[in-house]
Amino acid sequence: MESKTLHFLSLLAENNNREWFQENRKLYDAAKADMESLVGYLIGEVGKFQDLGNLQVKECLLRINRDIRFSKNKAPYKNNLSAGIGPGGKSSGKIDYYIQVQPGNQTFLGGGMWDVTTEQLGRFRQEIDYNADELKGIIKDQEFRSFYPEIEGESLKTVPKGYSKDHPEIALLKRKQLFFMHRFTDKEVASKDFGQKVLKGIELLKPFTDYMNYVLYEQPAEQ
Repeated sequence: MESKTLHFLSLLAENNNREWFQENRKLYDAAKADMESLVGYLIGEVGKFQDLGNLQVKECLLRINRDIRFSKNKAPYKNNLSAGIGPGGKSSGKIDYYIQVQPGNQTFLGGGMWDVTTEQLGRFRQEIDYNADELKGIIKDQEFRSFYPEIEGESLKTVPKGYSKDHPEIALLKRKQLFFMHRFTDKEVASKDFGQKVLKGIELLKPFTDYMNYVLYEQPAEQ
């Protein structure tokens, strides 16, 4: 990506108001075009190993405007540019590859279980109880863990209902969120091969997102 994109976002963080944004609309338009170029590249490359249908860039990009209706923070804009890449785009409701570009070495690629229903969490725990080896084989793979070293998200402090505290997979069963992310430095973001680095991360993340999408959205629930 262009370093000017990170520069614009840094300026926006210091001047997060509508007047400044409108006066510097050209800077935003250039940063948005830069993000569109990255997403377009990723759609083309990911489409070579995953069916994305006729996915368009505009279906992936998230708005820079913040929803401030119920927030104490009334800053009108996000300090980042972001996109959700996957079949159906950002509005599919399923787990996708989420890329967020933000200065201060805060850019990251990630994906996983984050905001799920009670039923979906039940499906996940049912699958872990039945057979945790498939998931563990994915997330404990050496190459995967070298790129995604930590599990992100919240866990229950108590044992979930219906399971024993002595269950061999109790740590996974306690998970309310199961998310992996890889951070990029500003130098990496501004490098010419940033897109290829993100693509590598997506390739490593795909088995995990495929697994989670099947468990949460596709497999029939236990009767």
